[in-house]
Amino acid sequence: MADFLYIHIPFCIRKSVYCDFLSLPFDEQAARRYVSSLCRELELKSNIAGKLRTIFIGGGTPTLLPGDCFDQLFRCLRKNFLFSPEIEITVEANPGTVTAPKLDVLLSLGVNRMSVGVQSLHDDELKMLGRVHTADEALESVRLINNERFKNYSVDLMYGIPGQTMGTWKETLTKTLGLSPYHISAYELTPEQGTPLWDLIKKDAVLMPEEGLVLDMYAYAVDFLQGMGFEHYEISNHALPGFRCLHNLNYWDRGEYLGTGAGAHSFIKGVRSKNTSDVSAYIENLNNDRIPETEAISINPDEALKEYIFLGLRKTEGIDLAQAKKMRADFSNACSELIRSDHLALAGNYLRLTRKGLPVSNMVIVRLFERLGL
Repeated sequence: MADFLYIHIPFCIRKSVYCDFLSLPFDEQAARRYVSSLCRELELKSNIAGKLRTIFIGGGTPTLLPGDCFDQLFRCLRKNFLFSPEIEITVEANPGTVTAPKLDVLLSLGVNRMSVGVQSLHDDELKMLGRVHTADEALESVRLINNERFKNYSVDLMYGIPGQTMGTWKETLTKTLGLSPYHISAYELTPEQGTPLWDLIKKDAVLMPEEGLVLDMYAYAVDFLQGMGFEHYEISNHALPGFRCLHNLNYWDRGEYLGTGAGAHSFIKGVRSKNTSDVSAYIENLNNDRIPETEAISINPDEALKEYIFLGLRKTEGIDLAQAKKMRADFSNACSELIRSDHLALAGNYLRLTRKGLPVSNMVIVRLFERLGL
């Protein structure tokens, strides 16, 4: 039984140039139809959920939904699911879509964590990313969340933006700390094929920063945030003590979760499944009481081990070698070279990425897979 629930809201004001998530322009009538279908999916899937420990409403921009749509969604949730007394309920928000009345609605429904997509506090960098908000709007949105009595909120930031300097990155981090967030996610901008940013780079219309500068930005953020009392608990995530994101930790621990909404993924009893990304087909299926899954794949032992490694090594504490041994993995020789090169380290019975290995984790993990014969 899955105790972790993800809900996807696919609507945005405008898609950012780097975004490869499922999203489409906001239309209120379409959004209302979508929420009704979403509630039907939740009803149909409620029998495979346990007592919920987290709910994460992501997107897209969920805070574009009218308040009564959130009310409809939470009435459905409380009717069909059991909530843990200490449940973490997160809603993603983008600056410019956050208002005091909307936040009052979310608080009244039990939402206790917000995640705000600030990305940068420099207008030229935001324009480069295709964001629709300004730096001042981002600051005001986070202040409003703070003033509206949210006791837990996260700010998403991005480094490695074309035109970004170490100076502007430091300033963004400093200003963000002035907002008193409990959690900060700092992501490297990674161009994805099929996005406008990818096309701009291929046409030499945009020049990405030098790798050395990007690595320096990462190192600075880690040191700066640790100096301010934040725990660096995952490659891109930093939290004050007691404020780690429980929902995302479940992903990295390879725990079961239930995904709902167009394009959402689930992982139940060793099977990874995915809903259709076609919003019209999603709605049509649910109007006919059909769960809109387009694929379901059983994970074999080798794939399970690979998942355990690449998800678990994202956490700074690393992976438990005793658990890996139960999955028939022998690390005795496989990681020796990577330990000598200071990309991996042993800490008790845990194998973890080092400070040198964290920012190049993909390369390290690929080499580890090769040595394990995976």
